[in-house]
Amino acid sequence: MLHKLYNRAMHLHGSGKTVVVLVILLVVLGLAALSSAGVVEGQKKFGSPYYFLKHQLIYGVLPGLLLFWMLSKINYKIWKKLALPLLLLTAGLMVLVLVPGFGVAVKGAQRWLNFGSFTFQPSEFLKLAVIMYLAAWFSGRDNRSMAHWAYSVVPFLLVLTFVGFLLILQPDIKTLVLITRISAAVYFFAGAKISHILILFVILVLIVIFLSFVEPYRWNRVKAFFNPAIDRQGVSYHINQALLGIGSGGVFGLGYGQSKQKINYLPEPIGDSIFAILVEEMGFVGGLLVLSLFVFLVLTMVKIAKNVSDKFGRLLVLGVAVWLAAQTFINVGAILGLIPLTGVPLPFFSYGS
Repeated sequence: MLHKLYNRAMHLHGSGKTVVVLVILLVVLGLAALSSAGVVEGQKKFGSPYYFLKHQLIYGVLPGLLLFWMLSKINYKIWKKLALPLLLLTAGLMVLVLVPGFGVAVKGAQRWLNFGSFTFQPSEFLKLAVIMYLAAWFSGRDNRSMAHWAYSVVPFLLVLTFVGFLLILQPDIKTLVLITRISAAVYFFAGAKISHILILFVILVLIVIFLSFVEPYRWNRVKAFFNPAIDRQGVSYHINQALLGIGSGGVFGLGYGQSKQKINYLPEPIGDSIFAILVEEMGFVGGLLVLSLFVFLVLTMVKIAKNVSDKFGRLLVLGVAVWLAAQTFINVGAILGLIPLTGVPLPFFSYGS
């Protein structure tokens, strides 16, 4: 199996090989970081320090390799025909999340579907489905249509409003913000007018401000962002512990496996806080290396997009590139205190399949 994947990768052109190598490097580094970050929680909850590493390998990496092999044999143009059915299917799963017996509530949020021993979050599929649909939709529009409000902005807002409504019901505002950013980027790359983008940006900001006010825990995150010193044992505890871990890492870190924050101090050490654990152990140099790999991966995907002959393929690649870039920036930016904490996981690193 791995031999076939390697041969498949080697038949790709330069940029394709680069993407495969970068993804493999990020997956390996992610597994190493998760192995260290999850030892305490794994031992405490499941009696095995490597529970999360094993789970990630069995339910994440191995199925991912299988899907990579399968999808690499399919011409990407078929996704243009399947974009609408896939979006509707994903929307159906999002509705099913709200149905008792199927949806699973965790920490007050109804975001997961449970099929026996298999639990997953449909909103993760929604990100890709939205990118595919928008790429398919805008690839059929010329520059003249893109400049017309009724043929570009209105259909775009209808799709985004429908998706946003489903996410607000869960509620999953962080995914709504992420999907909105990705969608706006695809819209921009498709040839949207700058004035349309600015209007959409203002609408998004107003919606986020409103949603932050109506839920106390979201407003507390905003307050902790502007004043990390407020209530250090309460609303600003998370960001203070993250910054403490990052600061103690220094230039070269405390050493692999030597994090102190993962010992029941920093919340979500295997989730959205894993970058803080990584920097604490591997230092500024380790954090910079990981971020450099992400930047290199995104830039390589942009290079690939420039060489794609059809508009659908170009928008599809750019959409996924923006997805990776935005999610990485939101996660790392929040842990560094550059933006309010959101709970967005770090791709290839945070625990989850």
